Amino acid sequence: MNLAHNASLDNLPCSFVIFGATGNLASNKLLPALYHLEAAARLAESLTIIAFSRRDWTTENWREYMREVLKDKIKGSLDTPVFERFLARFAYHKGDLNDVESFRALADRLPPESACSSTVFYLAIKPAEFSAVIQNLEAVGLNKPRGMNRVVIEKPFGEDLESAQMLNRLLHQHFDEEQVYRIDHFLGKETVQNLLVFRFANTLIEPLWNRNFIDHVQITVAESIGIEQRADYYDHAGALRDMLQNHLMQLLTVVAMEPPPALEADALRDEKVKVLRSIRPIAKRAVHAHAVRAQYARGNIDGQPAMGYQQEAGVESNSITETFVAAKFYIDNWRWRGVPFYLRTGKRLAKQTSMIAIRFRHPPQQLFRETPLESVAPNWVLLSIQPEESMRMEIHVKQPGLDMDTRVMQMNASFLKTDEQTLDAYETLLLDVIEGDRSLFIRFDEVEWAWRVVDPILQNWTVEREFIPTYSAGSWGPAEANRLFDSDDQTWRNEL
Repeated sequence: MNLAHNASLDNLPCSFVIFGATGNLASNKLLPALYHLEAAARLAESLTIIAFSRRDWTTENWREYMREVLKDKIKGSLDTPVFERFLARFAYHKGDLNDVESFRALADRLPPESACSSTVFYLAIKPAEFSAVIQNLEAVGLNKPRGMNRVVIEKPFGEDLESAQMLNRLLHQHFDEEQVYRIDHFLGKETVQNLLVFRFANTLIEPLWNRNFIDHVQITVAESIGIEQRADYYDHAGALRDMLQNHLMQLLTVVAMEPPPALEADALRDEKVKVLRSIRPIAKRAVHAHAVRAQYARGNIDGQPAMGYQQEAGVESNSITETFVAAKFYIDNWRWRGVPFYLRTGKRLAKQTSMIAIRFRHPPQQLFRETPLESVAPNWVLLSIQPEESMRMEIHVKQPGLDMDTRVMQMNASFLKTDEQTLDAYETLLLDVIEGDRSLFIRFDEVEWAWRVVDPILQNWTVEREFIPTYSAGSWGPAEANRLFDSDDQTWRNEL
């Protein structure tokens, strides 16, 4: 997003190394995003991209692989001259992540320090492999110059508070914090970035953004897909680690943060950390009142039968890994005291959608009690992140006619014009990595405090290993999620 762009063009990297280049993340996200940056002429001519993988390939084999992989993943029609220029940037490096000699050979392929200001190392690999790569980079001197070379790490950042702290200590042994880019692609979404503008550039909105006017906040990330051959990861992680601790917590901080003194990376992240530190701790005895978990069973999605989680390939028999989680949090500060934040996410739900829904309080006076309009539904602000990106506000207007009755109208503040296309989140974030803008990346104290918030829930569920409720695939989750609400008139908002 380049919120506060202070990167010097002289500091642009001349090499971009992708570890795990033949994996799903690289194929589905990184390579298409890099191509779109190429098409937009945002990559420096001098940038070379090195694909690091174990396959016994040549660079030409790799380029043929890219032609096959990218043909269905590029937005719009393929521009052949641009694509050929993009392919020419790549070199293939056969190597083993656990073999220091592979890294020594990689170092020999990179330009000398005098000819290149920095290199980006993107770890598109399993978290279990982070340690080997980080230590091997240091062993051959590729973590130097300190403060220059950059390492990009995908979530999850640990699997609990203790492992996250261990990962951070490992990183800081070999890299400075300024070199570490912890990526959460939700922060690259246009709607999430636009939320900062929506709140802090409009005097109409910000005075209402507090406990005096807002009844509650809902953050939903719903997926209609299952685990998609990721059982080896997902059956160990579950929805709480995979989504709520990182993606949903980051969305919560953007909704709830105070205005930063400046749109600079650390100023933004300071305010997000303050939110996390203000979340009311959940006592062990209160976990059931604050969190619900469940697992999808057989059902139907779009009229097609869908298997249950325990029937997925690679899932352990009688697994109690949660594929749905809903939780309630309170932020104990002057702005939000007493306002519940309801977070939920799940697999195999009725619809693929990500949305922030803010419900305002009821009007303080029942002005219309002696008219056909006995009660007035509250106003909502709806921020849709996917599949469409939009911002809407619901207000009441009088219906034409003799009676005093109203209907709800949506004011659509969509920021896209008809001829505009939004950037993919990875395109935004990769460009920020290359240009050295850390505004939309996660600092370690954010990771640590997010783990502190959810750790009581994790510890409780680790002990309770005998039973997990289920919900039908294609539904909106278990009915038990409704018990989190503080009042009877609060319900989940599923649709725009």
